[in-house]
Amino acid sequence: MPSPERKRELGRGERTLPGVYRLRLPLPWPGVPHGNAWAVGAGDGYVLFDTGIDEPGSMKQLERALEMVGLDLSGCRLLVCTHAHSDHYGQAATIVERTGCELWMHPRHEHMTNAAADPDAWLEARLEVARQSGVPEAALAAYRESRKGQGFGVAGIVPPDRDLLPGVEVETGLGAWQVIETPGHAPSHVCLFQPERRLLISGDHLLGRISLFYDYGHTPDPAGEFLASLDAVEELDARLCLPGHGRTFTDVRAHVNGNRELVNKRVANALAAIEGAELTALEVQPNVHGQALDERTGNWWLMETLCYLRHLEETGRARRQGDDPERWTAVGKAE
Repeated sequence: MPSPERKRELGRGERTLPGVYRLRLPLPWPGVPHGNAWAVGAGDGYVLFDTGIDEPGSMKQLERALEMVGLDLSGCRLLVCTHAHSDHYGQAATIVERTGCELWMHPRHEHMTNAAADPDAWLEARLEVARQSGVPEAALAAYRESRKGQGFGVAGIVPPDRDLLPGVEVETGLGAWQVIETPGHAPSHVCLFQPERRLLISGDHLLGRISLFYDYGHTPDPAGEFLASLDAVEELDARLCLPGHGRTFTDVRAHVNGNRELVNKRVANALAAIEGAELTALEVQPNVHGQALDERTGNWWLMETLCYLRHLEETGRARRQGDDPERWTAVGKAE
């Protein structure tokens, strides 16, 4: 029997704290049914942190969530994006056009804006990375076919009016939020911290359920950047995290430690796989995750594995051999 279709989520709004509202917005991805935007009161309106993905009907879902907490889109005085992934930046162009508000975002947004501007070039570059990682031609052809006609979930490319960098503050009715650079998940990723209340808007840097993802190919060492970002967030001593997916949580330090432990475990798994061997990233991957790729995890887990291998290379513990396909081997202590 065919499996029943997954029931589609609806936009939903709820008050988290006085002046802070969680806007739960639908996503089309298996295993990730929704993401969060956050509205924080500011003067006679609010600051909107993140946007949800752009797809048919998505703005109605955002408006529905806002209406449930007594807000409407016209009250958006400023849009702040934690990073330039489609589920956090996708509706930015529409929101800016309809409200006239400014967009603030980190300047290293090319990982999304360049891809959305030329999706064919993005796809071919991604396929070449997979080819050099040992993925068979038949699987590459199938992936190319599956991507036909698919967009990036971005309504339009809109550059930031102000770069979100350390020293910039976002003023709200709860006070000013500080910008904390947290690359790793994406080069453009930032968290926002309100120090008096110790509130953290974490985007995808910290989630209630540990789920590692790195935007590969834009910086030399995404996994290393992520580990350093965990250190930076741990120092804040936040008491409540407002994440990009799922519910709020208070055990922020435990989540930092859990992420750190899982990254280190997977790095160690990758190193163990290439000790005394020369393997492609595709061959290393099952050792990293404990199971082989499938249709759902293929692109995600392969890129994650490459990030661990690059981290080992950057820290002097691995090197690449050849390029057709690329193979990895551990660097011995005597070398």
